[in-house]
Amino acid sequence: MEAKKTAGINTNAIIAVLVFSGFIATFNETILNVALSPLMVEFNVTAGTIQWIITTYMIVVAVLVPVTAFLIQTFKTKQLFLAAMAILLVGTICGACSASFVMLLISRIIQAAGTGMMIPVMMNTVLIVAPKEKRGAVMGLCGAALTLGPALGPTVAGIVLQFFSWHALFVLLIAIIIIAMIVGSIFLVNVSYVTKPKMDIPSIILSTIGFGGLIYGISTISEGGDIKIVGSVFAIGVICLIIFCKRQISLKEPMLNLRAFKYPVFTIGTLLVMLSMMTVFTMSVMLPMFIQSALGANSFVAAMTLLPATLISGFLTAVAGKLYDKIGPKVVLPIGFVIILIPLFILAHSNSNTSLMAIIVLFIIVDVGIALTMSPAQTTALNPLPREYYPHGVAILNTLQQLSAAIGSSLFIGIMSATQLKALNNQIQEQTAAATGFSSSALVLSGFVLVGIVLSILLSFIKNKRHVSLSDAEVLNVEVIEA
Repeated sequence: MEAKKTAGINTNAIIAVLVFSGFIATFNETILNVALSPLMVEFNVTAGTIQWIITTYMIVVAVLVPVTAFLIQTFKTKQLFLAAMAILLVGTICGACSASFVMLLISRIIQAAGTGMMIPVMMNTVLIVAPKEKRGAVMGLCGAALTLGPALGPTVAGIVLQFFSWHALFVLLIAIIIIAMIVGSIFLVNVSYVTKPKMDIPSIILSTIGFGGLIYGISTISEGGDIKIVGSVFAIGVICLIIFCKRQISLKEPMLNLRAFKYPVFTIGTLLVMLSMMTVFTMSVMLPMFIQSALGANSFVAAMTLLPATLISGFLTAVAGKLYDKIGPKVVLPIGFVIILIPLFILAHSNSNTSLMAIIVLFIIVDVGIALTMSPAQTTALNPLPREYYPHGVAILNTLQQLSAAIGSSLFIGIMSATQLKALNNQIQEQTAAATGFSSSALVLSGFVLVGIVLSILLSFIKNKRHVSLSDAEVLNVEVIEA
């Protein structure tokens, strides 16, 4: 075990640096989403090929997140932070210099590796340095960064692309990443619980193939990939994950400690995070499709429809954290899921005559509910874990969030498409058929949210006993300074 020993640490400065860096990493995820069409023309590739810029990014992040549990226990906090940001910087520089699709794809893979490392480092470090009574508020700030980053990416990129080429998106990020690295090297201290566990190569291989295969299979099937190839990759991924899980349970020093699931509150909290993530990610994909196909709006209007809800949700996520600290998860979480369910159920009855303003208002209310559930559910899940489980708990949460986003979009878009096709086969008008598909999918999603209400109420009947092996103060041997 190794930790930084000093007279004091400035938690506000550390948290600010980490949240800002987490924002940059997730902002980077979506900056090319609005540039896919011009990239197709410039590189002379198909829509299926250009989609790999997004799919590969998701796969690499999903693969890297479980490995970070091992990295966090092996390297010091500042080392890992600077390494993650340096990898992100290298990928960004390569992106700015890309002159071919292959080069751009490699750049995005490198960037995704940095992002996959940065998010768990941020959450684990914040979890350690934040006072327990303020943990909800601080985790809310992390949630706000992870929400606003990918939401603002396409908007800022759209503005930049009006005046410059897509290369400018990467150039803009280079300076910001360098600033974050300089500030981080000044204020960050080493608070990681370094145990230097033995590297288990089979676990890394199984994890990479398992999570990579699963994400690829789920993402590609919704894009109409070859069913035999996609099915085979998906099956291999599932088999590898089963072997991976059995291996983790049998190892004395597992790469990803699945024993965290023996804490019922962690298990339920993780399921709530997955349901919340599945809802917001699915709706952010389905709503623009509905607005364009059923209401006849263009892509810019569809994108702007989501922006008010996302901005409000990002702001309220931080507020929800403070609310969590005051009244606890047993009140916040059920109310949050109820707030999601009501407007979602109303949206499920939308048709081609529904006004755009009504959709904007209803989605804002949905995102208010997301703000009250996502970050509080994460904090609820991690609170009962002993400190040495933090890296594993954070890695599990972030990995399953990636999976739930992929599963949600694939499942519900599949329902939407199948219902729409059935309606078209019954000679129903195209706009009406699109609305029918959206309604059916949103109605099924409402059922999943209802499960979230039940699980969040179930938390009230579970006594949350937080196991403590070593207190954070004993491990850090520091006096916390709040600026």
